[in-house]
Amino acid sequence: MASRRLVDAQRSEIARRRRERALAAGQVPGAEPSARDDSLALLFGCCHPDLTPPSAVALTLRAVAGLTTAEVARAYGVPEPTMAQRISRAKQTVAASDRPLVVPGPGEWPARLRPVLHVLYVLFTEGHTASTGPSLRRVDLTDEAIRLTRWLHRAVPGDPEVSGLLALMLLTDARQPARTDAAGDVVPLARQDRARWDRALIAEGLSLLDRTLVRGDVGEYQLQAAIAAVHARARTAEDTDWPRVVDLYELLERMTGSPVVTLNRAVAVAMVEGPDAGLAVLEGIGPVPGDPHRVDVVRAHLLERAGRPTAALEHYRRAAARATSVPEQRHLAAQVARLAGTAG
Repeated sequence: MASRRLVDAQRSEIARRRRERALAAGQVPGAEPSARDDSLALLFGCCHPDLTPPSAVALTLRAVAGLTTAEVARAYGVPEPTMAQRISRAKQTVAASDRPLVVPGPGEWPARLRPVLHVLYVLFTEGHTASTGPSLRRVDLTDEAIRLTRWLHRAVPGDPEVSGLLALMLLTDARQPARTDAAGDVVPLARQDRARWDRALIAEGLSLLDRTLVRGDVGEYQLQAAIAAVHARARTAEDTDWPRVVDLYELLERMTGSPVVTLNRAVAVAMVEGPDAGLAVLEGIGPVPGDPHRVDVVRAHLLERAGRPTAALEHYRRAAARATSVPEQRHLAAQVARLAGTAG
């Protein structure tokens, strides 16, 4: 049965990763995979054409990345029983199919590539800022996402969105050393020590993006990588080309309609036109699926910048109550204490 093969492949993949990490301790993420590595085939198997994108992502996070059903449910912002049913139905769909768990032939790439890219993006995003747990980052997920995307890029080097996604991952992952302090507490982008950013990853990401953008057909991952590149090229936070960031977010928002993009655009607009303009962008925005505290975080930040600490304090409190990541809970509790002390 295909579902049994999924389980067996998952167990084999976890064991293989452990062996590779033991043998390659100290090497950079994304090392050359073994020719016998079946994780990319398993990834394509999970991104089955008969599955909806949410079901494909959920099944991949469970079968390839090894997340628990509870972790996948939290990432989607749905109850665990609901997610368990979704994953179960996805497994049944794959099991009923006669498509083997192999990397598809060239003729199937167009239909299968987009959901695979989405799955890899979600996998990296969950690793970059873990929705739960004691650490801000899950290095096992970010490393696996980069490793698989590198392999995918070697398989289809001419696809601009594959290249854009890999560039985005590299440029984003380069900031990891500066995202937390010695105590593991969150350090916002504006206060990060950019000397600690990984310049080798930045150079690789920028080179890859520069080669990609000249091809035309710019997609959402290339736009996100272009935004990351603006930050990477700025020597200090003050040097950031915020008008360029606003322009890129406007394009991305029109392309995706994502509330996460709207939140980021609000911050960028505030940097160019002031906090009140950023708050205006947030008018009418709905909740962010799987990230219920994020709107309150951005609103609190902009309200504080606008000189409205009492309103900011209320939104920081709401965000702190909804956050599920321990480092983010600590960071938001610190903001609450700071503003409460000022108000007192």
